[in-house]
This record gives sequence, C-alpha cells and structure tokens, in this order.
Amino acid sequence: MRFISLFAVLLACAFTVRAEAPRSLFLEDLTWTEVRAATASHMTTVIVPVGGTEQSGPHMALGKHNARARWFAQKIAAELGNALVAPVVSYVPEGSADPPTGHMRFPGTITIPEDAFEKTLESAARGFRLHGFHYIVFLGDHGGYR
Repeated sequence: MRFISLFAVLLACAFTVRAEAPRSLFLEDLTWTEVRAATASHMTTVIVPVGGTEQSGPHMALGKHNARARWFAQKIAAELGNALVAPVVSYVPEGSADPPTGHMRFPGTITIPEDAFEKTLESAARGFRLHGFHYIVFLGDHGGYR
C-alpha cells in the first residue's frame, strides 16, 4: 500500500506544471519555446533597452549607452521578477548626416531618421504583444529620443 501511495505522489508531481524562471533574463539567450513557456507562466513584461551609438568624448567607447541600457534593464527585470529583457536598440536618431549635426559630427556615430526609429519601436511592441507580453517598457538611457 505504501508503494502505491508513493507511486501516486510521484505521478502527480510528474504532471504538475511549475512556473520555473527562465535560464536567462535576456530574450536573445532563450529559445522560442522558452519564451512561450515564460510568458504563459508569469513573465508578462518585456523591457526594451534603448541605447545609441555615439561619441561621449575622446576617452569613451561609442557603445557606452548600449552597455548601460542593457545593464540597467537586467537589474530592473531581476528586481521585478516577471520581466525579460529584449536586445538593445542601438540605432537611434543622433542628428542629421547631411550636413552633419549633433553627434553625427563625430566618426563612428550611427543615426537613423526619427520616423524609422518610431516605426521600429512600434513594430517591436506589436510583436511582443502578439507573443504574450502584456507590458512593453521602453527604457531609454539618455538623449532626445526619450
């Protein structure tokens, strides 16, 4: 009788669905099945870090804002407990290319038109909503695009 009871408990445990945390908070590290499982359980927020590739002086790497945005997004997602972090949006409006204005006066800066930037964020948000995220948070690191 004891064996049957133990077997019944083990069988029940095998069919119990547990909400396990994904192996990474970064969307790009996960498979599509892991994302589907995460959103089906409790990971209903996605944080989209927005950085930029621009000069910050002669002493600083061009990708500083991307690294900062990713780091802050991961810290916030970990604290929330229900969020994943999307890849960093690193192409943002940084000024005109002809004639060069703003950060575009410095080599290595990458810019895109404001309408392309807005459409990219809108399209990403629609996709996240379609795939089960209830809350899409854009986390801007700096600048006028916020």
